[in-house]
Amino acid sequence: MTPARLVLAGTAALILAACTGAPDVPVAHVMVRAETVPAGATGDSADDPAVWVNPADPAQSLILGTNKQEGLVVFALDGSERQRLPIGPINNVDVRPDSRQPSDIAIASNDTEGVSIFLIDKTTLDVTHAGDFPTNKTEPYGICEGYDNGQHMAGVTYKDGTIEIWAFTPVTSRLLRSVKLATQLEGCVFDEFSKTVVIGEEDHGLWSLDYTRTDSVPVEIDTIAAGNGLVADVEGVSLWRGKGGTGWIVASAQAANRYVVYERAVPHAVMGTFTLTANPDAGVDAVTHTDGIDISSATLPGYPRGLLVVQDDGNPAKEQDQNFKLVDWSDVETALGLPVLAAE
Repeated sequence: MTPARLVLAGTAALILAACTGAPDVPVAHVMVRAETVPAGATGDSADDPAVWVNPADPAQSLILGTNKQEGLVVFALDGSERQRLPIGPINNVDVRPDSRQPSDIAIASNDTEGVSIFLIDKTTLDVTHAGDFPTNKTEPYGICEGYDNGQHMAGVTYKDGTIEIWAFTPVTSRLLRSVKLATQLEGCVFDEFSKTVVIGEEDHGLWSLDYTRTDSVPVEIDTIAAGNGLVADVEGVSLWRGKGGTGWIVASAQAANRYVVYERAVPHAVMGTFTLTANPDAGVDAVTHTDGIDISSATLPGYPRGLLVVQDDGNPAKEQDQNFKLVDWSDVETALGLPVLAAE
């Protein structure tokens, strides 16, 4: 594995990891810009966000967030709650655009129903629960959504190490393949440019799987044992999507309160690690113990280079008023000295 590379840029500070048992790698500080209101339940409630970009008016984009005790919560970009859909215990959520349709589709892993489907009306911005489809296994855990060649896909992960790839519409579903890794999975993200899905194995590391071939096997990207910054649990995984397959993979190293950045293209060089610090001027606390994350590389108001949204375990105390924190991707670029790429 390529050694971690971290460049000091501007006034970004470098520190050494202080978490017990975590590899001592340089970690940059990135300040949070804003936050959502709480997800709406005490205890372990908020888990995973997804950013929906409004194609007609980026200022009217949305953040979808799961409340594991209730359902889906919809936030505006200013962090205010816009809508609440109490459909039951959903864990992870993802969304992909479809320019052919008046509504985009979001999906969520539903502990009791399988995969829940939501429609986002591009005109009214209303989110509606369109139904569910069952999977072949109990307790779908993580989820990611892909859209390739006019086909919507769902990657569904399980605690026994299985990932299923489904093709679906709001009214049909078909299992494409099932692959078994050794231990518990959760986070995943589709990369349609490379025809792969990146998967987080919580106690081991990151994998890449070609979703177009029925005989493909998972390929290792990084491991906790390699000492590049990953620690258990490897949780949320997302992409900053640049043109021509450029960009970055980001993974949450939960126990160390940090995030590891990799080059999107093979061989997935490690570009550095960062942690998210408080913003006293905005009255926003620091981020700890992140589960799910999502990134959009679209230009949004206040986020000219894209938006990173992460789950925060404590707001500010552990498992109290959990919410989602908003980060300007340009701050990550500066802190890690990343090349400024053209967005997809």
